[in-house]
Amino acid sequence: MYLARHSITATNLVNIFDARFDADCNIFTASTADGLGVYKTWPLQLIQKRDTEDGTLSIALPLHSTSLMFLVGGGRNPLYSPNKVVLWDADKAKEVVELEFKERVRGLACRRGLLAVALRRRAVVFKIETNKVERIDEWETSENLRGLIAMATAANSTLLAIPGRQVGHVQLIHLTPCPPPPPPSPPFNDKLNSNTRKSSFPIPHSTRNPVSIIVAHTSPLTTLTVPPSGRLLATTSEKGTLIRIWDAVSGKLVRELRRGTDRAEIYGVAFRKDELEVCVWSDKGTIHVFKLTEGTEGASNRQSTFSPLSNYIHKYFASQWSYAQFRLPASSTHISLNSASGPAADPDAAEEEKCVVGWIEVPIEIRPTSPSPLASPRSPRRGSTSSKPSSQPIAQPTEPQIRMEHQLVALTFSGGWYRLSIPNSSSGTGQSIGSRHSPTPLPSASGSNHERGSSIASSSGAKSPKAKALSIPRRVSSPSTSASDVEKRKDRDREADKDAEGKISRKLILEEFRRFGRWDGWG
Repeated sequence: MYLARHSITATNLVNIFDARFDADCNIFTASTADGLGVYKTWPLQLIQKRDTEDGTLSIALPLHSTSLMFLVGGGRNPLYSPNKVVLWDADKAKEVVELEFKERVRGLACRRGLLAVALRRRAVVFKIETNKVERIDEWETSENLRGLIAMATAANSTLLAIPGRQVGHVQLIHLTPCPPPPPPSPPFNDKLNSNTRKSSFPIPHSTRNPVSIIVAHTSPLTTLTVPPSGRLLATTSEKGTLIRIWDAVSGKLVRELRRGTDRAEIYGVAFRKDELEVCVWSDKGTIHVFKLTEGTEGASNRQSTFSPLSNYIHKYFASQWSYAQFRLPASSTHISLNSASGPAADPDAAEEEKCVVGWIEVPIEIRPTSPSPLASPRSPRRGSTSSKPSSQPIAQPTEPQIRMEHQLVALTFSGGWYRLSIPNSSSGTGQSIGSRHSPTPLPSASGSNHERGSSIASSSGAKSPKAKALSIPRRVSSPSTSASDVEKRKDRDREADKDAEGKISRKLILEEFRRFGRWDGWG
């Protein structure tokens, strides 16, 4: 019997055109060919969807955790003209405001009451009110094809960062103070937890002659990022090797962090809410985490052993490297037995390594180590006339404690949702609360799943087999070997074990993996 060749095709991965977090990383939007979805960041939950069969979107920017979002059309069949910005009210399911420009919109940034639009060579700021839009001001920039623009979003913050007129420069503009956040509006107020409704702490604005221009790089910029407070500024260039952290008031360089030595395209930088750490992701498919302050708990940034001599040899040795990393697994849309008969490549297929990352806070249950159990009452010996049992106190179980832990959520443009924890001294002693369901297993080449700490828990609840330590026979020392040589060999073994433990602890821990965009029954 003749059997023709066939290709084994798995479920097609969803193509995410645009994915963006809100300013507080409470929700995120995902724009696909089927429509627009609004999700709760953690635990992952679809809050609202909008079918857009007539066209696609290139930008869907939520205005904090409200029902308002700014939309820009894009793709081969744009829903709106690429030179328009539409304010969409998801609660009323209608367009509220429409802004039209004479050229294509490159990027957006927003906060309560303000919208900043990045065009090719200028940036425009608008005041947004109920059914009313007022243009405030505009500034010239260098060629800004990436649409770089960043805005501080915390209460009383004022910073707006845009590219300067010269390549590699950054303009710092101070706007009116941001008002405090009002209560969330429907339909999100019943879907978000109470911890997302906390007011942002007031950020005092310094009036001590803040700088207006920062000479950040010599090559074109690729990212501009500011934390909600607006105290700091992170910049990267086309080289993709360095991340520079600046003081937004004095303009001084605070930290120079090194992603790697080879060129890469850095997709984004995200500050932790308390501004103690920062994460960076690039087209290499890796996520790097750096510390911004010294002396904090946990691991510290790596440095070369020649860093004390950096003033005499080369400043490369003074660089600080990430203390934790994670590599996103590559996901292929199909496995073909015959590459010639496989389906044609989709020109709109999502890049496997492209993603966006945000910081979240997760409650962790800490189980403190209980004291050693006391001796149980013994039965009286034979021949003993005493029948009174010995009364000794029994150790009471200690109640678990709850603390908030900073974690990362990575959204890939192929529809993958990753929740990552950072390795530290207490990361392995707790268990996250709120995800009582078993997460979707992560498909691997071997078809197996792993527990927390290595990859992910199995959906069936079965524990993965534990690896047994191999007993390697040690070389027996000859009678001529001195005791000092034996001690030196033991010291080298201990140092090797410590290095191995350090390498393992520098990997971000994959806590949960799920799909978004199509795997919740939409599409």
